[in-house]
Amino acid sequence: MAGATCNQTCRYCNSELPGYSRQLVLHWRSAISLLTVVKRSEVNLDNPPYDKGAFRIEINFPAEYPFKPPKITFKTKIYHPNIDEKGQVCLPVISAENWKPATKTDQVIQSLIALVNDPQPEHPLRADLAEEYSKDRKKFCKNAEEFTKKYGEKRPVD
Repeated sequence: MAGATCNQTCRYCNSELPGYSRQLVLHWRSAISLLTVVKRSEVNLDNPPYDKGAFRIEINFPAEYPFKPPKITFKTKIYHPNIDEKGQVCLPVISAENWKPATKTDQVIQSLIALVNDPQPEHPLRADLAEEYSKDRKKFCKNAEEFTKKYGEKRPVD
């Protein structure tokens, strides 16, 4: 039963992949377990201060997907008020109270990119970075750029 559910989830996830925007550089690998489908991808952000590297993310699709939201984790360290040191993301579109089964994976990725490009300091996972972002944007951007250069993945050549 769990294997059938996983196969259904995997098929559902893969059916969404052709809808990805060309502006996203995503490299997908599937890892199938009895209960979850995991997609690993690399996101290239084109806006400063995050344009100096790429970021690996992991999207865990529960067996109940699309009726339960996926979980996103940054595998590459990122200097951001809405992403904690463990890579957990405060992303409203995938919260249990906001999730809708009709939400597509590309919408989740677009929401993630929007959040990274436009931090929400009023809902921080890292209060120190939210304060820095709110009080000294120039310093925050400098620190985020240096952090990205140090920890970011090498960007693939087009």
